[in-house]
Amino acid sequence: MTCSTNDKTVTAPQSFPLSMTSPGEKVTIVFIRPGSNLQERLMSMGISVGDIVTVEQRQEKGAVIISRDGRKYGLGGGMSQKILVKRE
Repeated sequence: MTCSTNDKTVTAPQSFPLSMTSPGEKVTIVFIRPGSNLQERLMSMGISVGDIVTVEQRQEKGAVIISRDGRKYGLGGGMSQKILVKRE
């Protein structure tokens, strides 16, 4: 998958939106689409590119609960759609 942002192209091989994962999957965050404070919000939760997270739950509309280092985080479908991951 290739993502273009402000004349920059980012290639994330075999990546897909976090919203398309399944419960129990371990994934690495490879790209966070810029805009609307998403990066800042995730950083305030301690989540950033390169982190490995486990998908605990996923709802039909893409909302997910992920865990990292024993902590759980809920992300809405809009947020999880903007986070690209790859399987571990």
